[in-house]
Amino acid sequence: MANNNLSNGLVALLAGLGIGAVAGILFAPEKGSVLRKRIKNNAENEVQSFKKKFKGLKREVQEKAQEKEHAFADRFNSLVSKSNHKSDEVIAALEKKLIELKELRAKSTTK
Repeated sequence: MANNNLSNGLVALLAGLGIGAVAGILFAPEKGSVLRKRIKNNAENEVQSFKKKFKGLKREVQEKAQEKEHAFADRFNSLVSKSNHKSDEVIAALEKKLIELKELRAKSTTK
């Protein structure tokens, strides 16, 4: 329900903007050629402004992605290093337990 109200509101807003733009052009106090040139210049300025903002946003996203990539690589390398150390401990414990089991088996078979 809320989503439907939001979409209806958005449609009404866009329709109002369109109607306002058309009314502004029709009732403009200057000649059509002057108005078209001003609209064209403003549109070009807005496009340039958008491009600059987009480039800045793109650069920020790339920098953040690189930061996250480096942080992930550091954490991954740390985890691998810790797990290598832990695996050595596990292997040593298993070897010790194997020796104990062999000794226990040897004692039980000699009795």
